[in-house]
Amino acid sequence: MSTSASPKRDSAGPPAGPVIELDGATKRFRSAGGVHTAVRDLHMTVGPGEFVAVVGPTGCGKSTTLSLVSGLEPASAGRVLVHGRPVEGIPDGVGYMFQNDAVLPWRSVLDNVAAGPRYRGASRREARDRARDWVARVGLAGFEGYYPHQLSGGMRKRAALAQTLVNEPSVLLMDEPFSALDVQTRGLMQDELLRLWSGSGAAVVFVTHDLEEALVLSDRVVVMTAGPATVKGVFEVPLERPRDAEEVRLTGGFLDIYREVWESLREEVQITRERGAGHAA
Repeated sequence: MSTSASPKRDSAGPPAGPVIELDGATKRFRSAGGVHTAVRDLHMTVGPGEFVAVVGPTGCGKSTTLSLVSGLEPASAGRVLVHGRPVEGIPDGVGYMFQNDAVLPWRSVLDNVAAGPRYRGASRREARDRARDWVARVGLAGFEGYYPHQLSGGMRKRAALAQTLVNEPSVLLMDEPFSALDVQTRGLMQDELLRLWSGSGAAVVFVTHDLEEALVLSDRVVVMTAGPATVKGVFEVPLERPRDAEEVRLTGGFLDIYREVWESLREEVQITRERGAGHAA
């Protein structure tokens, strides 16, 4: 176990460099009580086509980590690189899927999905053609003219996924995107994500509170400590692809890796609980 993985090798032989690299990254925020350190001394890499899930106790700084990679927040110390370049503003090729849908209520499904390509300079016709293709890919063909309030929660997530993937990001950041869904719909969306991501070459960082979800989806799971968070450990997920989100949970290999990661994560969850109890007292 290590806090970084060996770079994947391409067909030419030499190792491909990491798409995402955090090298001693720290983030501090000023507050009324002084300075709050959200994350400290983070070391993590994500290679091309690699799916990395980040888990940790509530409030430890998982979302802050995504903010550093996306350029929404600058690092206070250390380095954050995307495609080998320091992050100074939002890097090219980054797609971000938030916990809350970013679909605009006054736009149809098609127009929501077409907004990204239009913003990037595509003609109206080209943007709508690309959007129509992605709406079909996520299983919403026939709903192009619907508005967000006319969709179920799962359909809204499908629209948000199409909205993100239509731009063909090389880096996909996902902050608990399925947490508000019921169990059955969440499983369907996990399968949908794996299907659409497979073969794309995108590097994915997926933040979740759900350890099962992390293991179902990822190649590696990063466990973060209680806040201020740093990387406690990184675990390879030895489950073959392609995966079925429901069936893989029933395998012996899944249960083995679940026990191993939970043993590490449980200690940090307990620390957070004890801190909360102490503040309440």
